[in-house]
Amino acid sequence: MEPSAVAEILERALTEDVGSGDVTSLATIPADQHDVAEVVARAPGVVAGLAVAAAVFHAAEAVSPESGAVSDGAHVRPIAFEALATDGAAVARGDVLATVAGPTRTLLTAERTALNLLCRMSGVATHTRRWADALEGTKAQVLDTRKTTPGLRVLEKYAVRAGGGTNKRMGLYDVAMIKDNHKIAAGGLTAAFRSVRSSYPDVPVQVEITTVAEAVEAVEAGATFLLCDNMEPALLREVVAAVGDRAELEATGGLTLDRVREFAETGVDYLSVGALTHSSPILDIALDLRLR
Repeated sequence: MEPSAVAEILERALTEDVGSGDVTSLATIPADQHDVAEVVARAPGVVAGLAVAAAVFHAAEAVSPESGAVSDGAHVRPIAFEALATDGAAVARGDVLATVAGPTRTLLTAERTALNLLCRMSGVATHTRRWADALEGTKAQVLDTRKTTPGLRVLEKYAVRAGGGTNKRMGLYDVAMIKDNHKIAAGGLTAAFRSVRSSYPDVPVQVEITTVAEAVEAVEAGATFLLCDNMEPALLREVVAAVGDRAELEATGGLTLDRVREFAETGVDYLSVGALTHSSPILDIALDLRLR
């Protein structure tokens, strides 16, 4: 994950939640109180985002001087975050994923933002792992899409990787995807491909196809990656046979876990699943202060 992109997300998220200050913590907790809290899994799953959670606590410490470090004589005890699990690891209900020590005000001020991001990322990783496990033994890999939560793409795509999936493209800028509307607007598949290749010679180009004829046209134009949209396994096998090893093939549209192997066994290289990022439920994770 690009550090500057993560820092921007954390700043927005903390500003949204904390605003002018955590009035409850400021009113009820002495500035010099120091505690240790545990980050605990409330359900089984795959964890992702522990470093992001740690960064939230450190960011809250930096932007909330009134809740800041506790002085211990000549020494200052800042936030200390210790991860006890690794991103991508399977965890069980009750597992302690990390400990975080520091000023109690800061711990509680950062709690919800840290958990919102950690729970979201771990939910994406958990969902992705189910798809990756379902594809075990085939050559196919599960891909994500651009159907991400606005502003959280870098985190969600990292979570897909942590769960055993693969990122397709980060946005409209790093990979060209010629879809049906582009073909219509440009005057056809081949014309669209040539225009993209001419304008952006170094950018990878992918072409959406819906028939075997389009697959053949695309590879003859020079495409090396085809997106097979809403094709049933029988048609996918025809495309695989027609294209051979001239292009990588991705199946997408209407895929479900109960049929994923049927599609993977057609010989395609990837299956893209928008639900990895647009429909993954969170993994329930909590922050518990240790009893004094």
